[in-house]
Amino acid sequence: MLYLDNAATTPVRPEVLEAMMPYLTRWYGNASSHHSVGEAAAEGLADARARVARVLGLRTGDIVFTSGGTEADNLAIKGIAIAAAQRRADRHAHVVTTPIEHEAVLESVEFLERVHGFAATHVPVDEHGRVSTDAVTAALRDDTALVSIGYANNEVGTVQDVAAITAALREQRVPLHLDAVQAAGWLPLSAEELGYDAISLAGHKLGTPKGIGVLGVRGRIPLEPLLHGGGQERGRRSGTEDVAGAVGFATALELAEAERVEASVRVSALRDRFIARVLERVPAARLTGDPVHRLPGTASFTFAGTSGEAVLLELERRGVVSSSGSACAAGSDEPSHVLVAMGIPSEIAQTAVRFTFPRWLNAPLDAVADAVEASVAAVADPGR
Repeated sequence: MLYLDNAATTPVRPEVLEAMMPYLTRWYGNASSHHSVGEAAAEGLADARARVARVLGLRTGDIVFTSGGTEADNLAIKGIAIAAAQRRADRHAHVVTTPIEHEAVLESVEFLERVHGFAATHVPVDEHGRVSTDAVTAALRDDTALVSIGYANNEVGTVQDVAAITAALREQRVPLHLDAVQAAGWLPLSAEELGYDAISLAGHKLGTPKGIGVLGVRGRIPLEPLLHGGGQERGRRSGTEDVAGAVGFATALELAEAERVEASVRVSALRDRFIARVLERVPAARLTGDPVHRLPGTASFTFAGTSGEAVLLELERRGVVSSSGSACAAGSDEPSHVLVAMGIPSEIAQTAVRFTFPRWLNAPLDAVADAVEASVAAVADPGR
């Protein structure tokens, strides 16, 4: 079985598990406890926080450990926007995003509209899923509290021009939240290079167990907490810290950053060969997402005249596991909101199949392309 759904999750790396084990079996204390076992845990947590901060180019105090990417997105969007609104006399404000974001972003924005009376602007993207800097700045208002954009789209892999967007927003003094859950391990994450004010990451995309994530948020940005209680994470995210998870996250992030450039070049070449072979051999295949500004590990297609779910079943029967898009929307009968926002008709969007590759991929995927050809043919002509 060949697993090509790495955008959904990745296996736990042995190095990560090894780094975590002492904090699961020996230094398992509560990091807030004032005894030797708790202090050992607190030291491990502080070290993990410093290691993550170094990779991101942020201060140690800017790092907030969360339960994953979804919580990090929610905390960034709601926390920054609500804190900004509280400084306004009318308590209302405005947020900007795009229609192709992950559900964690879109539903957080919808919550601000529905519960807190915010206004929201969803800036359109082009047919490849890219948003223009001019369109983002044109959407700004005097009361814009936050812009939230995905660094790389989770379904089609399109990469946004983050540096240009942040440079424009800096002139307007509007903070940018960057959902980098899919970008980590493939693209640069340095705050100095990219200029973001907040960034969301998820460990299980990098080889940690599920349940650990990070929100990096510059200390000058006010942040209203969503969880209240013991005041952990400098009061920004209460709850007993997952020390082992934090250590695992730091280890996975460091490994991914050390491997990033070489892996991106190697996997991009294999991806391009795979895309070319599929487009050549499958007449119904159409590549989705930007053909140039694309994650190294993502190749996504539509196959007109088929059902995406049926193609996936055929692929699995041939030993290839992939997906139709975001795992967070699995089971939905609705077409992908990402593809629809890119102008793809609903009936075509429902034929989508996404292949996402691991950073350790080191061999051509010709056999997978052959399986795609056979699977699409079998679905289009069930008698074959």
